[in-house]
Amino acid sequence: MSELDVRILDKKCRFQGFFTIEEYQVSHKLFNGGMSKVLNREIFERGDAVAVIPYDPVRNSLIVVEQFRVGAIRTQTNPWLIEFIAGMFSDNESPVDVAVREAKEEANIVLEPDKMRHIMTYLSSPGGTSEQLHLYAAPVDARNVGGVFGLEEEGEDIKVHEIGLNDALALINDGTINNAMTIIGIQWLALNYSQLQSHWADNDKTKS
Repeated sequence: MSELDVRILDKKCRFQGFFTIEEYQVSHKLFNGGMSKVLNREIFERGDAVAVIPYDPVRNSLIVVEQFRVGAIRTQTNPWLIEFIAGMFSDNESPVDVAVREAKEEANIVLEPDKMRHIMTYLSSPGGTSEQLHLYAAPVDARNVGGVFGLEEEGEDIKVHEIGLNDALALINDGTINNAMTIIGIQWLALNYSQLQSHWADNDKTKS
């Protein structure tokens, strides 16, 4: 992208709280030539996030968390959503740092950074927010995983579940799992779980 493709004529902060709303006046190149009219667009700035798929390659199961989400009140009869472990960046953190921290805080599981695999980075909803989500997979031993965790000072009340991959797909199909991050991660895992199993098994043989 260059200044010839997109022209930002003005940018103002319209709200500054836990999140930020910026108002842009912008013009962009048209497919048929020339430039668009000046567009006013408000963008929700929340920073980038990291999500992790904790996958047990032996049990072919994954760890998910269940928690209350205020954004689901308007459209859902049940605002307690099943999701992957996820969190926002703090200062000077890498995506792997975020995943390791959030896994401990939300599910009391310890991830090994050198075994984590980057799956993809995608834009959550680019029509309204600049947020990117970095998705990772990490091997875990899902035996004896469970309980209720989260940081009390952040109002977190997070229940941990182990579910089989086939059961997770069924929960997508019946609408129980209905948030994009988790749907994308489970569908990716369904297509690639055998590759992950082989990758981690080969790594373990190399180290032994």
